[in-house]
Amino acid sequence: MLIEKLVYVAQLGARVVLYLLIGLSILSIGTIVERWWYFRRRRLNVVETSEKLKKLLRSGDVNAARAELKSQRAPSAAIVLESMDWYADGPEAVEQILAKGTRDRRPQFESGLLFLGTLGNNAPFIGLFGTVLGILTAFQQLGQTQAGSSGGMGNVMGSIGESLVATAVGILVALPAVIAYNVFQKKAVDVEDQAASMGNVVIASLKANHEAASTNGTRHAHGKAAEHRGTSTPAASEAGA
Repeated sequence: MLIEKLVYVAQLGARVVLYLLIGLSILSIGTIVERWWYFRRRRLNVVETSEKLKKLLRSGDVNAARAELKSQRAPSAAIVLESMDWYADGPEAVEQILAKGTRDRRPQFESGLLFLGTLGNNAPFIGLFGTVLGILTAFQQLGQTQAGSSGGMGNVMGSIGESLVATAVGILVALPAVIAYNVFQKKAVDVEDQAASMGNVVIASLKANHEAASTNGTRHAHGKAAEHRGTSTPAASEAGA
């Protein structure tokens, strides 16, 4: 009695596994299309944008640099734009905000990767599970088939062939998911690299301005000291006389 119930569950399970794989494949395709569209609409020429930032910041036009970043849809530009709000607080503050902005926006450009990675790793096993259930049903049919019945053996072989379809479907579902996971994982890393690259331009500009201000201050102080020495020398000569 128990075996019959298990066989009945196995018969239903093989079909359920196939339906499950079909549903997962639809979700996988939807996720792949959504991620492709997300990154396509937010492409950024990081070399060109970095050059523009460098020129604008060297000329001291911080507002124009912010406007340039704001015109870009890329998440890396949004990260650097947020750090520009701390431009007056020095390079250390900008560096910290860059790191914070990357952490805050990571769920946006890594969305869907967990699902694709999990599906790519486990879809073949789900298909294999469906195959095992199908073969279990086929062997049960084989036990019920009378010896020498060619028609019954044909049905059993057909059931085994159908059960192997689950493994094939599982592999077919896994392959696009794995490929898409690797591609979009690389694009997510590129977003962080782009933010770091443009952030380095901002930090370098701040350090250059700070060094220039320090140099000018030192020169000004030396000039004042020389002027003071120049004006005090006659008085000292008269005192000596």
